[in-house]
Amino acid sequence: MQTSSDRHEYPAHWEADVVLRDGGTARIRPITADDAERLVSFYEQVSDESKYYRFFAPYPRLSAKDVHRFTHHDFVDRVGLAATVGDDFIGTVRYDRIGAGGRPATGAEADEAEVAFLVQDAHQGRGVASALLEHIAAVARERGIRRFAAEVLPANTKMIKVFTDAGYTQKRSFEDGVVRLEFGLEPTDRSLAVQYAREQRAEARSVQRLLAPGAVAVIGTGRTPGGVGRSILGNIRDGGFTGRLYAVNGALPEGQKELDGVPAFRSVRDIDGPVDVAVVAVPAERVPEVVAECGAHDVQGLVVVSAGYAESGPEGRERQRALVRQARSYGMRIIGPNSFGVINTAPEVRLNASLAPDMPRAGRIGLFAQSGAIGVALLSRLHRRGGGVTGVTGLSTFVSSGNRADVSGNDVLQYWYEDADTDVALMYLESIGNPRKFTRLARRTAAAKPLVVVQGARHGAGPRGHAVRATQLPHATVSALLRQAGVIRVDTITDLVDAGLLLARQPLPAGPRVAILGNSESLGLLTYDACLAEGLRPHPPQDLTTAASAADFHAALSRALADDSSDAVVVTAIPSVGEGSVGDAALAEALRTAAAERPTKPVLVVHVELGGLAEALSAATSTAPQPGAASGPDPAPRTGERAEARATADEGAPADDKGAPAASPEDVRPEDVRPEDARPDDARPDDAPPEGTHPLPAYPAAERAVRALAQAVAYGQWRRDAADPGKVPEYEDIDERGAATLIDGLLARGQGLSLTTDATCELLAAYGVHVHRALPAPTPDAAAEAARALGHPVALKATAPHLRHRADLGGVRLDLADEEQLRRAYAELTELFGSPEELRPVVQRMAPRGVDTVVRAVIDPAAGAVLSFGLAGAASQLLGDMAHRLIPVTDRDATSLVRSIRTAPLLFGWRGSAPVDTPALEELMLRVSRLVHDHPEVVAVTLEPVVVAPHGVSVLGASVRLAPPPARDDLGPRTLPAY
Repeated sequence: MQTSSDRHEYPAHWEADVVLRDGGTARIRPITADDAERLVSFYEQVSDESKYYRFFAPYPRLSAKDVHRFTHHDFVDRVGLAATVGDDFIGTVRYDRIGAGGRPATGAEADEAEVAFLVQDAHQGRGVASALLEHIAAVARERGIRRFAAEVLPANTKMIKVFTDAGYTQKRSFEDGVVRLEFGLEPTDRSLAVQYAREQRAEARSVQRLLAPGAVAVIGTGRTPGGVGRSILGNIRDGGFTGRLYAVNGALPEGQKELDGVPAFRSVRDIDGPVDVAVVAVPAERVPEVVAECGAHDVQGLVVVSAGYAESGPEGRERQRALVRQARSYGMRIIGPNSFGVINTAPEVRLNASLAPDMPRAGRIGLFAQSGAIGVALLSRLHRRGGGVTGVTGLSTFVSSGNRADVSGNDVLQYWYEDADTDVALMYLESIGNPRKFTRLARRTAAAKPLVVVQGARHGAGPRGHAVRATQLPHATVSALLRQAGVIRVDTITDLVDAGLLLARQPLPAGPRVAILGNSESLGLLTYDACLAEGLRPHPPQDLTTAASAADFHAALSRALADDSSDAVVVTAIPSVGEGSVGDAALAEALRTAAAERPTKPVLVVHVELGGLAEALSAATSTAPQPGAASGPDPAPRTGERAEARATADEGAPADDKGAPAASPEDVRPEDVRPEDARPDDARPDDAPPEGTHPLPAYPAAERAVRALAQAVAYGQWRRDAADPGKVPEYEDIDERGAATLIDGLLARGQGLSLTTDATCELLAAYGVHVHRALPAPTPDAAAEAARALGHPVALKATAPHLRHRADLGGVRLDLADEEQLRRAYAELTELFGSPEELRPVVQRMAPRGVDTVVRAVIDPAAGAVLSFGLAGAASQLLGDMAHRLIPVTDRDATSLVRSIRTAPLLFGWRGSAPVDTPALEELMLRVSRLVHDHPEVVAVTLEPVVVAPHGVSVLGASVRLAPPPARDDLGPRTLPAY
């Protein structure tokens, strides 16, 4: 048990799990007095050379005084952290606060500390020291330390590299044979870039270890065929796994050495040789025993298909937390629990560690699903449609995360980003555990390859098995932020497959101009209308008539592709009958060869019940097994209602009272693992297309083809825009320091508060946002006096909550040119709505006429800071016509934000009205973005209304809320989600 030392309570929030450079995990925690024996044991395993580098002299063993010093800390001026695997230390770091002359010091006035590391030789090169540096730096910043100093021997090049590669601003000196390094601890752009790069390499490697193992053990392979574990064992074997495969079942009879032709053992510990990944298919209550055995055998990762965890309720949720904690204590990562499995079709791996009975054809599409049932449906649709990429079809990898207890979509994105075998990423998500990180990773991935996402559970709570932080943002806002990050956000799994196949097979369109040609005028017109509905710019359809031959289609498509006025071509085709009618194979060949002649534009085909045309178009693109290839066991009839694998009974259960063996988890059949159509009945050999041709995506409806094309057009435009994302402007009149002083003073009064009108105006003015004064008018005389102070004409407004910003209710009187009109308006308001005490009237100088808008900024605990914009009133409140961007907003973001709302034409001279000053509006939003970004204590800003006139903007109302800044996990050290 951890205890505190000296002065302060044990800082449990410093504990964290991290992924190391090789993909393994370690736990970082404070060192306490209880760690004396662990420290001594750790030091005994360190080489004499490493000890020399640490202490600058031979230091074979630690004295009792040393042990006491290195284990007793006050957690403020003296702090030690250890990286642990299991119960053992693998690395340590400590700092001691120092003052002038490098002497020990206490108190916040001393803001420098000396730092030193020691990493066990067997674990050097795994990134242990880099991870410890990130965490000790975060601890030091929390304790008021701003700089680290380190003294290193010149020969200790590894440690010098740890410091120099960290990205902090450094100063180096050399004196008395020692290199002295000094560096500030505030995160810099370079230090964050270094941290993110290390995070990417480590998390990608951790997923790679799970997807490309050299040896796999399936634990829970039943004594009789058909169980979950036995089925997965057969799928791995029949899929042609290139590594070593083992079957493990504790109930195997003594002396049995094989199971289904696979070496069999009663425990993973009995396997003579390393095991990289264990697939766990035993009941949940037996999983801890299995994990302990895997940890003792140095298994690198687990795929847990067993159910009975968080999806089953509070008891299962605690069981899931314990599973993650136990696995991480051995340095292992987990896919699952409640997972459908993983697939890697790479020829050098060929791993089908899933309940899918057939290995998909190798291809360029990566697929991630949080739901096993949806994963099955996606595999089935890709199987039938034949997802192809320039002649090579199918999947690169498939991951079903199940309850997503450990490995998540973020980890898989890290892997796909650098995976040369994946060109397109498709994801089905039911929850996003870390939206801020997901958005950052998605933006980087989308800049390199398309990322298509469909999100389930959009209008309610996510699955019970997923532990995620709550977000206050509506789904529409989250979707807008994902689109800003380049994510192609679709609504259904059908759209996911439609968009994925187009992006995998065809080049990105250069713009929205679409040529339409085909042998049906009606289908061409439907396609034309669909293009207009999706915001594309179609040319009038070219009708080739039903008598068109394959040569006619080839010639028409060639002309359309050569035409510089089009960016994409949609070919429509209906069945033709009679003598001389074009056949499916001939038409497909004509279209393919025409497209291959000019492969720079995408071509889509809309076909209506044309028999084999879709298959002919993607010849050699079916995911069906090759002739002669071994296939998995035939699926049993689907009798269950759930589509996730379940292992529910105990392995090796005793016989029942009739003498027959009781069902074990391996005897449970996966009847309800996949839909009946997961394997096409007409699977057949593939016919390879000519070298260099592109399989063309075919769609059964014009709307589906055009919707996929519109997604590709928008993504292509995002890619072009992302090449120049813009910049966050600097404004010379911003008083950042003055705003910080004001905020500190206001927060000193309480933990969170809504600012008064005067304080709001003062804070906004520090960032160049000036709010029109509104003077209270509790009486007609006070209103007249306020008008004289402001100058006519004025407006009289009721600010009671039920009337505020509701001009439609009549609580506002405008253009009051003199005192007489003002008094008359005052009397009308009080007569209609009640006493001045109820109305809370104010007088404000009239602003130039224009368009009323609203600008808001809010810090969401999960997604981060978000800037929103819309027109004031019904457009935003009733119709939800708001646009959103993540803060900090660049100048290009602000420009696109103004134009993203559906009512944007009102700002640009709609129906003859005068265009308003949108550049001034954009500058206002950029200033608000800067305020919230510079001062995270500003958790909410609302400017309403903001009147945008032909020249300038006027902010007529504003509110600001302050609170202690929320935690920024994206700026802190790398950590895995806590369990």
